[in-house]
Amino acid sequence: MAEHEEQTDEADIYSENSREELVADGEMSPEEEGFMAGFEGDENSISCADCKKIIIDPDDAIEAVVDNETLLFCSDECYTNYKHRHEVEE
Repeated sequence: MAEHEEQTDEADIYSENSREELVADGEMSPEEEGFMAGFEGDENSISCADCKKIIIDPDDAIEAVVDNETLLFCSDECYTNYKHRHEVEE
């Protein structure tokens, strides 16, 4: 039975409430929490328009308007790659 309890505890890290408690207790960093939320395909997560990496802090993202659509990129490199592949004019 102890093994079953251990498995249940492990599964709890995948719920949003449990992750928030782990961050509050200092057992998980906010970055790890963001990664877990992104890994789950959280509907509120934002990914880079080029590499699809989850953008943890949208304030750090590079923003560009392409064909009247605002896109976010995780780095200048991804923005440059996207521009070259999609022939985007500045």
